[in-house]
Order: sequence, then C-alpha cells, then structure tokens
Amino acid sequence: MISIINNEVKIDYREEVLKLKKELNAVILAHYYQESEIQDLADFVGDSLELARRAKSTDADVIVFAGVHFMAETAKILNPHKPVLLPDLEAGCSLADSCPAPLFKLFREKHPNHIAITYINCTAAVKALSDIICTSSNAEKIISQIPKEQPILFSPDRNLGRYLAKKTGRDMYLWDGTCIVHETFSERKIIDLQTENPQAKLIAHPECEEVILNRADYIGSTSKLLQFTQED
Repeated sequence: MISIINNEVKIDYREEVLKLKKELNAVILAHYYQESEIQDLADFVGDSLELARRAKSTDADVIVFAGVHFMAETAKILNPHKPVLLPDLEAGCSLADSCPAPLFKLFREKHPNHIAITYINCTAAVKALSDIICTSSNAEKIISQIPKEQPILFSPDRNLGRYLAKKTGRDMYLWDGTCIVHETFSERKIIDLQTENPQAKLIAHPECEEVILNRADYIGSTSKLLQFTQED
C-alpha cells in the first residue's frame, strides 16, 4: 500500500511484499541470520541447506532467498528449473569469498591423491570442484566414513576443519579460510561475561576459533544450537 501523508510518500512494505509474493506465486525463504522483520515475512526460516530443501519441496513458481549469494546458488542447484531471486546481489559471505574457485582448483591440483570434502558455505564453482559437500551437522559422520588411508582436503573453514580433525582424529589438510564474524569473538570478553553470569552456559558454532570452542558447554550447527536452547 502506497499513500501520501504531508506530501511524503509512505509505503507499507510488508503489504507490498505479500502482494508481489501472491502475484508471482513465490515462496520466501529467510536464513536464521536475517532480521526479525524479514523472518516474520518468510514462509520458512532455517539454515541454508534446510531452506534449499524446503524450496525443493514447495509448489511455488518462484523462490525468493533472503540470505547470501552462496545460499541462493545452493537453492538453484536443487531447483534447476525454477527462478531463484536474491533480494541483494551484493550479499556476500566472507568465508565463501576467502576461497576463490581458481585458487581452489590449484589447491586440488597440488594434492591429486586427496579427496576434497568441502563445507557447504562456498560458491557453486567451488562445490563443482569438490568431491563431497558437507554441512556442520554431518561433516563428522562423513569424515568418519572415509578410509583412514585416504588423505583428505577440508575447505574452506580452517576453524571448522581443526574442530573436525580433533573430533575424528584425522590429519586433514586445511584450506586457510575463515568467517570474519566468527573470528571477532574475544576470549577475554567471553571470560568476563562468564564471570558476570556464572550459571549461564556458553554455546558456540564450530566455525569459531579454538579458544572459544574450548570454553563452550555445547558446540553445534545453527539448528543444533537453537535446539539446545529449547531443550536444555
């Protein structure tokens, strides 16, 4: 709805979005990291892979993905015959950006005997150069199924790779990539918060640095962290 009040154009964005959604027979997918107003508009809220799967099961003609670029790419891979719209084409991911496909190709060529297990938070071009795509939820299970004599390349997140190497006992060759957000957590600030709130539990995503993971009461994927807060 568009109205003019005191010579100013006022737009009811919620109403306009829902109107356009109906016209296009679209489904709106929003990542957990989106602002609450966007989540309220969405048909489904979840992590990137869960949302891509939701997109595959919907009968909508158009998929609108409120997330970053690689997430929309993943949805398109699973839904090749439907248009996937990304509201902001500049919405990037520092982790995905840290692993450019041309450099990853060279990385693979230097280690031809290694199997490449790649975290889903990467571009479609990097996925295409990989052997196995994993999530933070299933990575440990996948790595445990690889024969011990088979060397592994794990990309692109070094923090997640170190965590998985510790969990599985596998000596993996890691791509040196990180997520800027997960690198910003200060151990000193965490200790101060724990001192102020001694009964509180610290939960962390495995993309965080090892010093943070060592202090965590629980480590898990975004979905698992949310589940923990509900069940603990």
